[in-house]
Amino acid sequence: MIHSLRFRPVNLEEQALYKQYLNQTPQIASDYSFGNIWGWAEYYGLEWAFTPTLCWLKQTRNGPETLWAPIGDWNKTNWKEAITGPCRMIRTPQILIDALINELHDGISVEETPGQWDYLYSVRELVELKGNRFHRKKNLFSQFQKQYAWTYESMTFSSVQQVSAMQKEWCLAHECLDSDALAAENAAIARVLSHWNELEGLMGGILRVDGRIAAYTIAEPLDRESLVIHFEKGLGEYKGVYQAINALFLAHAATEFSVVNREQDLDENGLRQAKKSYNPIGQLSKNTVSIA
Repeated sequence: MIHSLRFRPVNLEEQALYKQYLNQTPQIASDYSFGNIWGWAEYYGLEWAFTPTLCWLKQTRNGPETLWAPIGDWNKTNWKEAITGPCRMIRTPQILIDALINELHDGISVEETPGQWDYLYSVRELVELKGNRFHRKKNLFSQFQKQYAWTYESMTFSSVQQVSAMQKEWCLAHECLDSDALAAENAAIARVLSHWNELEGLMGGILRVDGRIAAYTIAEPLDRESLVIHFEKGLGEYKGVYQAINALFLAHAATEFSVVNREQDLDENGLRQAKKSYNPIGQLSKNTVSIA
């Protein structure tokens, strides 16, 4: 069936339809939130196609053309009918892999891609920063609070232009134009910010020092228990700014959630160490599945 589907570019007009399928998905990884799909749609050339039980996603740029895992009600899908020929799917959550193996049995191979695994944290722990495990984070947060005249506010459409200006400042400091990865991320951030009012469910926080935006975060609910942090940037001249925006955003906007998903490390050692330093409570694995 996959090979007969008519794919079309990801678009805002079908956002509500996509979210209907997403809400039925048994395990939602950070990649599949609509904010992430929309932000990275141009970079990956993302397209989608809908069936009665699934939304299939296809990547057409920046890598070989390939399927992402489908979203929807995996438990009500007849996989022998849905997959009638060879296919390869990246970013496939473990629950879906188990379902495919259980129904299709043979001809399935799994390649582990730990650089794509989401890091999961306790919202309460990252707000309270209690104990020896969080001593350094708590200390940096306290220093920030004492050293600077700061204020926190929720991000709204009226502040998007100022956030965009701060992002440009951050990019200059980190030489985004000389890094393909940072340039791609910057474009994704700009795409999200420029459509802020049209992207349902986005959340954000802004940290100011003396009225100037020193940090911001952009997030989105994944389900009733978890939310994902898509982007988080802070100006390096303010010591402890990342610890501050992380804790303050969760304290102000995320206490109804129990888990915060801070996405993957992309096999980058520095990013991996930074994510581990916040003491994750687990990971959501996503691997590549090949079906013969």
